[in-house]
Amino acid sequence: MADLFDCRRCGACCCNPDENRREGSVDWVEVGDHEPILKDEALARRLVVVNDKGERHLRLDDAGRCLALRGKVGKRVECTVYALRADGCRKVASGSAMCLQYRAERGVMR
Repeated sequence: MADLFDCRRCGACCCNPDENRREGSVDWVEVGDHEPILKDEALARRLVVVNDKGERHLRLDDAGRCLALRGKVGKRVECTVYALRADGCRKVASGSAMCLQYRAERGVMR
């Protein structure tokens, strides 16, 4: 099933899910202590935010998209830090139940 889905034409999983948005949560993808992105201080300053609990997360823009995402969701997207992306970004497999949920929330079809 994963072959039917092209992540470069989607980007839905790079957006804060509806459930989080309803709850007012802007913490989406956690950035752990040993994530590769933290080794690049300039990238970390630009793309990582610390919440009031001291937890690091990838920064979202006002629309709830990860700041590292470029392009239009559902058309053509690119992760500008793909090689350095957080472990949480790696958890959504193309065509998985999570993938399908995020696609449905953003109105992205195959």
